[in-house]
Amino acid sequence: MSAAGLTVSSTRRGSPLPTIAALVVAVLAVSSSAPLIKFAAAPALAVAFWRNGLAALALTPVTVGPRRAELRDVLRGTHRRDGMFCVLAGIALAAHFASWMPSVQLGTVATATALVATQPVWQGLIAAAQGRRPTVAGWVGIALAVAGAAWATGVDVGVSGKAVAADVLALLGGMFAAAYTALGERARVRLTTTTYTWICYGTCALLLLVVCLAARLPLGGYNTGTWAAILALVAGAQLLGHSMFNYALHRTSATTVSVLILLEVPGAALLAWVWLGQAPNAAALPGLALLLAGVAVVVLGAGLRRDRRDATASLADAADPSPR
Repeated sequence: MSAAGLTVSSTRRGSPLPTIAALVVAVLAVSSSAPLIKFAAAPALAVAFWRNGLAALALTPVTVGPRRAELRDVLRGTHRRDGMFCVLAGIALAAHFASWMPSVQLGTVATATALVATQPVWQGLIAAAQGRRPTVAGWVGIALAVAGAAWATGVDVGVSGKAVAADVLALLGGMFAAAYTALGERARVRLTTTTYTWICYGTCALLLLVVCLAARLPLGGYNTGTWAAILALVAGAQLLGHSMFNYALHRTSATTVSVLILLEVPGAALLAWVWLGQAPNAAALPGLALLLAGVAVVVLGAGLRRDRRDATASLADAADPSPR
């Protein structure tokens, strides 16, 4: 963790201990996502539907209660354009889950989690397409991440076609997560996080439900362990993990949070190894390390550029944790 980031913030807002605790909880929560998906004895798309549908349901009392005036503005008032971006973000989120979650079940937790962590790389390329050119460090990081991804995927070519398909799906998951974040950035200019999240998760769940019904995937009849895994995904990665990161973003730099999110990769790999007996592919580890180093350079380069441009600007949307 960046000590500087916490020192500046703690001087302004009090003890850093609650922020440290929140970050520890958040990293542990998101690290559990891929192992839980791997453990669940249910179709990946069905698990994705339940985790988004139940999360939206959990947010409903707040959205239709304290936030009902804002929701009314989204539906038929001044925020209808923002509502459109919420829906588009939900579509991108559905595409993210529809690609990344199957990649976890097809391949290894370590590789799938590392490849989807390329989200900041795609975020940087989206920014470049919008006219916001990455820094030199950003381009160096992108090159390192691409080289690392190529290394890891090249190793899987010799393993099986299923492993390569898992890698491609995980990379697509990172791309769609970047699109989700970019659209969410537009939606959250005027909307609260609760309203935005409720519409986004609800849209995502509805789309996944249609896909599951069309494909005739079973939405029930799972064993107790699978239902427990789904509920743990909702409470952990979907709600608690992202909530704790959002809490920390008010008290430390978004660059610090973004780098800490990368701890999900070794955390998930360790959990999969200890809990599921899934040892990482040793030949792919150098490539995964190179990939993570590249992503860290991208995040740090973007953070330093924004800090120079406006030291008081919020980077919450740029560092919004991917919903995996």
